[in-house]
Order: sequence, then structure tokens, then C-alpha cells
Amino acid sequence: MKTNLLFLPRHYQLQTLNMALADGTLLPVSVIGNGKPVIMLHAYGMDAREFLPFILPLIDKYEFYLPHFRGFGAAKDINLTQFDFVRQYADDIHAVIEEICMTRDIESLPVAAISMGALVMWSYFEHFGISRVSRYMNIDQSPVIHNQVDWQGGLFGKQQQEMFDIFHEVVDMTLPYANLNSFTHLPFALKRRVTDVERLFSLLSVNRTRSKAIVQILTHQHDHKLVFYDHSTWQHKMRCLQAYLALPYDFRPIIADVTIPVVSLIGGRSELYDPKWQQKITQMLPNAREVVLPRSGHAVPLDEPIRFYKVLKDFLEA
Repeated sequence: MKTNLLFLPRHYQLQTLNMALADGTLLPVSVIGNGKPVIMLHAYGMDAREFLPFILPLIDKYEFYLPHFRGFGAAKDINLTQFDFVRQYADDIHAVIEEICMTRDIESLPVAAISMGALVMWSYFEHFGISRVSRYMNIDQSPVIHNQVDWQGGLFGKQQQEMFDIFHEVVDMTLPYANLNSFTHLPFALKRRVTDVERLFSLLSVNRTRSKAIVQILTHQHDHKLVFYDHSTWQHKMRCLQAYLALPYDFRPIIADVTIPVVSLIGGRSELYDPKWQQKITQMLPNAREVVLPRSGHAVPLDEPIRFYKVLKDFLEA
């Protein structure tokens, strides 16, 4: 007997809400579930709906709010208005959290965030405090991007200068085309360089052999396909890279103030953020514990999907 999707209970159907931000922008937020509200924040280049395989088994107990950051996913057509995109995202998430707390009549809610989304949460804690967040899961993200004399756990660790040089090169190459809307109109060599750098970044994010194979398949563009490839987020990604390279993101001063329960989920073989330095953050937090997945790279859900689901479930049930 076939099930008519139109007659499924509403909480089993993915909805998209448009939540008003401080500047009047309407931000799409995917929502599914029936129960206690939870926010999950996605990574750079990710679509918030990619969390769905991990949260569908939990939608009878929790209502998941999945905001789409400006420039990505369902918000790919919403432009940034600030150079510091992390701060702008933090402002946006503040508006989303306030809206959820008001409409659901709650004081606070759990937040789980991965990679860039987790960096946004560090900025959120700096500017808005912890009162609206009941507990927090930080997924493979350091609160410090640039290596410093007293901190060598920034993005890419010991490879940081090498990778930043590559990013500087590709950003500089694309600057003359900043006002060109269509990726298909870029010179072919530049399109190839942009997609090659993106694939390099994605490959460094995973550790398992199967994950690398998936990344290779999903990111490689044959020459004849690249000619017509419509890369709708390329300009936004370049803007984010510019900010990563230029701004001294360092949220260590607020770590001691994050007194809520924190779970630090760490990829034991992460090439983006050295696990040993991530563990130092756990030790600096007043009320934190860590879970290290020894075979996972930075992209924990892709490398260890079952373990990721179990850790998320435990975090929500705590």
C-alpha cells in the first residue's frame, strides 16, 4: 500500500520558514520534527538540508531548525552586506534564535554547529552571550583561525601558510571578475583553478577512503561539463575566503564565559584543525567534555555517519 505524502503528519514534512533579520532580510530556515526545538548550523559550502539523514530518526522527539547562511543552500541568492561574514552570520543567528524562543515560549535551546557554523557560534557567544543556548555541540572547529606565536592550532595547522598562499592566489585571480554574475562566462583556465582548489579543500576535509572517493566523484568536472558549469556560489565563496585570510578571528577571550555544557566532537585525523589543539579548547572551557572519533577527518558526518548520529542523539538526550 502506497503512502500519500500529502497526508503525512505535518512534522514529518520539511517546511521552509522565512525569518526576518535585523536588516529586513528574510532568511530561509528549514524546519522538521515535533518536539523540543534544536538548531543545527551548517558548514562552509554546505546546504543545511544535508543534516536530514542524521535527524530524521529523531523528529518524533525534536523539532529541528536548520538556518541557511546567506549565500548558501536555500539562501544562495541572499547577499552579504558586511565584509566580516562571520559577524553577519552571528547577527542573523541571533535573530533566528530570538524568533524561535519567542514563538515557542522557551528561554533557551540546544545548538549543534559544524566547521564554519561553529565559528559563527563563537562569534555569537562573544556578542550575545549564552543565555539563549542551553547546551552546545562544537563539531571540529577551533575558535582561532590564524596561527600565532602562542597558538599553532589554526586552520590547516602546519600547512596553513601553504594553503593560505593558494587561497590568496585564487582570490586574486577572481578579483577582476567580481562583478561577473555568471560562472560560465569566466575564462576556462580560471574556472578550472577555482574548482580544483575547492576539490583540494574538500579532500583535506575527509580521511576515510570511501569519503575521498565520494568527494572525487562529486567535485570533478570534465572539461566539456566545466564549460557550461553553473557555479552559483563561487563569488560568495571567494568573499568568505577573503575574510578568512584578512580578519584575525580569535575568540579565545570569551571561552571562559561559555559556562553552559559543551560537547566537543573532534575528528581524530582532522587536517583542518589539529585534534591536539582542539583538545586544549575543551580543557579551557568551564563545563565541557570531548568525543574524539579516531578515524574521522574534519567532515565528521561524512567520514563517520553512524558515530556522528549517535553522538548527536546522546547530546540531545543529555
